[in-house]
Amino acid sequence: MKLHIKKGDKVRVITGDDKGKEGTIVRVLPELGRVIIEGVNVMKKNIKPKKEGEKGTIVEVAMPMHASNVKKI
Repeated sequence: MKLHIKKGDKVRVITGDDKGKEGTIVRVLPELGRVIIEGVNVMKKNIKPKKEGEKGTIVEVAMPMHASNVKKI
């Protein structure tokens, strides 16, 4: 799939929950037609403790978004 954007481009989200937010593309997944944008579409993920005695943590992870939902600015 040919995409109209590439890594490092500054984009604005045009649809969805994050509509109007801007960010820089961190990664492009052309086989899925998706992009990962810094600071946009962020979900919280629970990480289990690796060793006994450690505490689990909550990490924020940027999730992929379909490339048709963003436009280059």
